[in-house]
Formats: sequence, structure tokens, C-alpha cells
Amino acid sequence: MLEPAVSVVLSKETKKSVFEARGVTKVYHMGEVDVHALRGVDLDLFDEEFVVLLGPSGSGKSTLLNILGGLDVPTSGVIRYRDRELTAFDDAALTRYRRQHVGFVFQFYNLIPSLTARENVALITEIAEDPMKPDEALRLVGLTDRMDHFPAQLSGGEQQRVAIARAVAKRPQVLLCDEPTGALDVHTGIVVLEVIERVNRELGTTTAVITHNAVISSMADRVIALSDGRIASVQSNTHKVAASELIW
Repeated sequence: MLEPAVSVVLSKETKKSVFEARGVTKVYHMGEVDVHALRGVDLDLFDEEFVVLLGPSGSGKSTLLNILGGLDVPTSGVIRYRDRELTAFDDAALTRYRRQHVGFVFQFYNLIPSLTARENVALITEIAEDPMKPDEALRLVGLTDRMDHFPAQLSGGEQQRVAIARAVAKRPQVLLCDEPTGALDVHTGIVVLEVIERVNRELGTTTAVITHNAVISSMADRVIALSDGRIASVQSNTHKVAASELIW
């Protein structure tokens, strides 16, 4: 296990806005059927905060995360990233935005089997503007002694930690995680959550984690619940629970 996180309460008054989303909708056209994934979402995310997006499958969580990360674009609405209108970016600008500012962690690790952990991370550091060294990123996620192992020689949790190291090695201002523990057992999932917690705490990276597991929401500064493409509720945690203390 990594060392316990320090419990802190985020004061939004002292934090700058990272994302401002207003009236965001997303409609997918499936033949003659329109699927409304997002229905007029208004949302703010702040510097250094840890947010959990909670909700069942089909609630719009992944669609929202993909739009914030520049992997998808809304049908209507406006999203600002700091002082820039993200929804006005063309494809080239979105590519630069993803490369320079956003780290992604998905449920499946997407590591290249023929490359070691160090080499998988180096793929990102070679194209980033001000990256960590691969060794530094892997130390951050507790894999100092596994850097030269191939994915097949690593457990699922270790592979996910390599994926996190790869995501944070470019020093992103935002870390977006889509069900990062979904393919892991409880013990391994907690280790992975400790790593994400550490990244948020030590690097000050604004972090958003999608999950359907309500227990994970205890670690967040705020919990944003989605239902049927809308934000159903927003709750602030006055006391954050460290990942190592989660029970589910």
C-alpha cells in the first residue's frame, strides 16, 4: 500500500476554474433513432480538486468525460478550459490540447505488449513538452522494481499503474479516469485509487474519476451524480476518506 492521503477540504473560493461547461448536450444519431447522451449539462471543475462522477451505465458519465478531454465534441453548448473556449477548437487544436494538458486512464490498460513498462511510459515522454523521466513517473506509482518488465509479466493492478504513470508523465493539468478499477479486484483497486489520490495530492492535478461504485465517492472533494444525461446532484465532502480506508 502507498502512504495514506492527508484529508483536506477543498475551498472552491480559493481555487480557479479549470472547466466551465454550460448547456452541454450530446445527441448520437443511430439510424433513425436519436440517443440523447447529455441533456443541457452545466458544470464547473476547479484547480487541484478530486471529483467523482457517479451514475449507472447510460447516464452520460463517459460522454461528458470524453468531451472534457477533447476526445469528442458536444452537439450544442459551450465548454471553456481555463481562458479558452474548448468548443471552438478545430481538430488540430484539440489534438494539441489532449497532448499538452490532459492525461487519460481507462478501464483497460492499452499497453503495448512488446514494450517494457519504462518503454510504454517513454512513448508519451518523447512527445511531451516538459515531461517527467519515465523512471520518475513509475516511481510515483510505486513500480520502481518493475520498470523493465513487460505487460505480460505484470499483474492487472501493476499494468493499470503503468497506464497511470504514462498518463501523468507529461505533467497534465487534468487527469480523467474512466472506471480505472473496473477490471480489478477490491484490494488491487484500492492500490490503484491510492496512486490516483497521490497524483492529485502531490502534483496538484485536477482529477475526475468515473465510477458506478458509490464507495469511491468518499475520497472526492465533490461527487457529481448523473442520471439520464443530466446532473442529478452535486455533493461536497467535508471530510475525505483516504483510499486505503475504503470498504466495499
